[in-house]
Amino acid sequence: MFFAASKLFWMVSVPSTLLTMIALAGLLVLARWRRAGAVLTSIGVIGLVLAGLGPFGRLLTVPLEQRFPTFVDDGRPVEGVIVLGGAELPGITAARGQPAFQESAERMFALADLSRRYPQARLLFSGGSGALIPAALQEADVVRMALPQLGVDPARVAFETRSRNTAENARFSRALAQPKPGERWLLVTSALHMPRAMGCFRAAGFPVVAYPVDFRTTGQAPWWQPFDSVAQGLDFFDTALRQWIGLAAYYWTGRTDALFPAP
Repeated sequence: MFFAASKLFWMVSVPSTLLTMIALAGLLVLARWRRAGAVLTSIGVIGLVLAGLGPFGRLLTVPLEQRFPTFVDDGRPVEGVIVLGGAELPGITAARGQPAFQESAERMFALADLSRRYPQARLLFSGGSGALIPAALQEADVVRMALPQLGVDPARVAFETRSRNTAENARFSRALAQPKPGERWLLVTSALHMPRAMGCFRAAGFPVVAYPVDFRTTGQAPWWQPFDSVAQGLDFFDTALRQWIGLAAYYWTGRTDALFPAP
C-alpha cells in the first residue's frame, strides 16, 4: 500500500509537472475567470522559471550529498558490499538487447572497483523494480548482463530481486546477507540518496558503512551560478525535493531511524 501510494503521490507532485499543470489550468480558465486564470498562470510560469534557473536545486542537493563523507579506506577488512539499484533502465535493456543505465551508473563502476579492491568480500546487488508496472526485466537482470563488461564474475554476486523501494532494499538485503555481528559492509548508492538509505538500513538492523557515489555538485551552492538550461535546473530541483519528501515520509512511517540520518 505504501509503495503504490508513494508512487501515485509523486506522479502528480513532481514540481516541474505540478507547476506546468497549474500554468495550463490558468490558461484554460483565463477567458472565463480572468483574475483566477492570471494568478494560476503566473504561479506556474514563475515557479518553473525560479526552479529551473534559480539556485534552489543545488541548495537542496548539497546538504544531502554532504551528509555522509566520501569513504576512505582505513585498512580494516570489508566483509561485504551492497549496491542499490536505481541506475538501470530495464525497459530499454529489454528493447535493445544490451544493458542500459541512466546517470547514476557510477554505482556499477563502484561495484567493479570494490570487487577488485576487496577480493574476499561478498557482493550483493539489491534491486527488483521500482515501477508501478514493472518491465519485462528487473534491475538485477540488467546488472547481471552488465557484469561481464565490467570484469566482474556474475557468480560472485548475490542478487536481491524483490525490493521495490529503499526500505525494502534494506530489509531484504539483511535477510539475504545474514550479516554477523562485527562484520563491516559497505553500502553503495548515490550521494543524495545516502541519508535515506542509511536510515533504512539502520532501522532494519543492518549496520553499514556509507560509500556515496554519483555526486552531482561540488559541495557548494553559489547563488550566482545558473544552470545551463531550465530543464537541468528542474531536474535538480525535482530530484532533490523527492529525497527530502522521502526522508520525511519514511521517518513518519517508521522506515528510517531519524528524520535526517547522520554519520
